Amino acid sequence: MTTRTATARYQRMGKDGQGSLTTQSGVLQNQHYGFGTRFGDEPGTNPEELIAAAHAGCFTMALSFALAKEGFTGGTLETRASVTIEPDGDSFTITRSDLELTAEVPGIDEDRLRRLADDAKDNCPVSKLLDAEMDLTVRIGAPAA
Repeated sequence: MTTRTATARYQRMGKDGQGSLTTQSGVLQNQHYGFGTRFGDEPGTNPEELIAAAHAGCFTMALSFALAKEGFTGGTLETRASVTIEPDGDSFTITRSDLELTAEVPGIDEDRLRRLADDAKDNCPVSKLLDAEMDLTVRIGAPAA
């Protein structure tokens, strides 16, 4: 079993509050977040952006392992995750996490890639955690540099 941790700190309340996020690995160290980073364009991060990164990373790694199990050793996978948050009464709900995969895997046909990608989408741990609608778009070709 593996456990990872992160810490959120928030000072002042509501829209006037400001927070910081720190991860166990130190990749995020007092990274700024608040109302402006979540619902506006203020520099910093927000929970939905971090969930998108986690979902893209989890799905892509799961697909990578599935491809390796099938004997594919080369290529490049790039996934963009788009997480949507919407009002839900007096609160908000994450309603979607859509994945867009661009894959360059020598020797694979599109149907096989789609089957493996669909399975990775359904079974990566972050997909299982999210209670949201998910779509997967698959493109074959070199990811953008």
